Amino acid sequence: PAEPTLLLRLKFLNDTERLARVRPGDTVGALKRTYFPGQEQQVRLIYQGQLLRDDAQSLAGLHLGHLSVLHCHLSPPSTAPTAPGTPGPRSPTPAALGVGSLALPLFVLLLALLWYLQLQHRHVFTATATTCLAGLTLLVTFVAFAMYRR
Repeated sequence: PAEPTLLLRLKFLNDTERLARVRPGDTVGALKRTYFPGQEQQVRLIYQGQLLRDDAQSLAGLHLGHLSVLHCHLSPPSTAPTAPGTPGPRSPTPAALGVGSLALPLFVLLLALLWYLQLQHRHVFTATATTCLAGLTLLVTFVAFAMYRR
């Protein structure tokens, strides 16, 4: 008699799903080879929060039911190390600078300009303005240390 087949839901990180028709006697490795040919080393299967590490484990041993969900994570393929003297792959380009990453340096530059103006043109700055500038400088200093301490 033919072994009954199960229908499994392969769910990816981007919330797309794919149906897989398997037999309970199939192994995790056979499932990877069938549905992820050439990517067996990059695919990670997760069932009920557990990473399925053993490719020799049978699907029946996992107690999978009809339409059980297997979460799939595909890692990018690793690049093979290059021999010395041969050009390697280009290094990844850094992420574009966002406004958030420039805010603190711009704020520090603005404070430096204000302190320069305060020292060069004392008659324009009142005692209250100088006190506020000192307080703002202290606040920015604490924020800078907190951000770059991580």
